[in-house]
Amino acid sequence: MELIYRNKKPREDILAQTEKFRMPVSADKSMLFYGENFAGLSALLCGGYAGKIDLVYIDPPFNTRQSFSVEEGRTSTVSRARAGKVVFQDKFTLEEYLEFLRERIVPIRELLSERGSFYLHTDTKTGHYIKIVLDEIFGSDCFCNDITRVKSNPKNFKRAAYGNEKDVVLFYAKCAGKNIWNNVSLPLTEEERLARFPKRDERGYYTTIPLHAPGETANGVTGKAWRGILPPAGRHWRTKPEEFDRLDAEGRIEWSDRGNPRIKKYLNEHKGKKIQDIWTFKDPQYPAYPTQKNADMLDLLVKQSSAPDSIVLDCFSGSGTTLAAAERNGRRWIGMDKSEDAIRLTRAALAAADFVEYDLGE
Repeated sequence: MELIYRNKKPREDILAQTEKFRMPVSADKSMLFYGENFAGLSALLCGGYAGKIDLVYIDPPFNTRQSFSVEEGRTSTVSRARAGKVVFQDKFTLEEYLEFLRERIVPIRELLSERGSFYLHTDTKTGHYIKIVLDEIFGSDCFCNDITRVKSNPKNFKRAAYGNEKDVVLFYAKCAGKNIWNNVSLPLTEEERLARFPKRDERGYYTTIPLHAPGETANGVTGKAWRGILPPAGRHWRTKPEEFDRLDAEGRIEWSDRGNPRIKKYLNEHKGKKIQDIWTFKDPQYPAYPTQKNADMLDLLVKQSSAPDSIVLDCFSGSGTTLAAAERNGRRWIGMDKSEDAIRLTRAALAAADFVEYDLGE
């Protein structure tokens, strides 16, 4: 699948352009680049970082056709007021916008390791176009998730359309099935705990599950009778009979009045619920920088898709929310932004961190 549009450059031409931006970069420290991120990505590629980065999250401009500004003296309040200081422009034709992204994602893929993950934050106006571009660059088999993020409270605008509470995070692996996945889970709410573990004994709250699972076993012990009981038609025992004997001896099997056994699962053994593809991470009410994202969301991504020895990259780093999440979680990080205000805020947010700064010039 390929999306065709005017002035689309061959992949080889994009990568050839990276050779123009050779410069020495640190081999072992976190880094902050001030300037155009294509130059920064190129410097990394030419500086030995190809295949070295485990996690990339980017929150590029959404092509909103707006100028984003911060009012002087009110750095915690973002505004689009004419009197404010413009920190970045977000005005492209659709073709320009897609190629702007593509020219950065092509080198990003080269920087990703074999166990790398790529997250792109966008909105529903252009997300469907961007997904085709990403399928082309990464391969559709490397697509992992289209995550819906609830970003704000319900809207009450007057235009003839539904309120917009969400945007989108597109998640790809560099190599299908090889990406770091730490299986981070969420704790149950009090309401969920009561609903899922309604029973109680001397060990605590518990629920029960069947001893059998879908699918028949043609040969083997999981298809045979245990204590004179056969698994139901079309199903097999979850484990070997000796394991059921051990669980029963430990009081971990509950027998009904009719003699039906079920395994006890205790609340204090529950490892949390699997994270689904609809997230509620609302943006800060008073952001330090335009389009600043929820810090808890970035913490989750860093914990889920990187390891302690990983490098985390955000080449649209803004005020440094991704970089701060990486720093909190003990990861090395690389950030890039062409806004002086973004770099200033990032320096402040990471003042205690050990990192190297680079000025990419005009």
